[in-house]
Amino acid sequence: MSDQNIAFNAEIDAIGMNCPLPILRTKKVLATMQSGEVLKIKATDAGAAHDFPAFAKQTGNELIFTTTEGDVLVFFLKRR
Repeated sequence: MSDQNIAFNAEIDAIGMNCPLPILRTKKVLATMQSGEVLKIKATDAGAAHDFPAFAKQTGNELIFTTTEGDVLVFFLKRR
């Protein structure tokens, strides 16, 4: 599966942001989304690789796909 096959409803560009900004942005956008909608997040903070799976588990949102595009980590979160 590639990220080109995943439909998403909103996208966050957190490239260049350091922890905790990518997670804070994600929380803010998820709060405006409907259940079942998908959020795409792009981040370059190395900690994001651990932060997003932990965030998903903690909040009950589903991390449906993760990939890397060069230095950019890409996450797809489904709103609970």
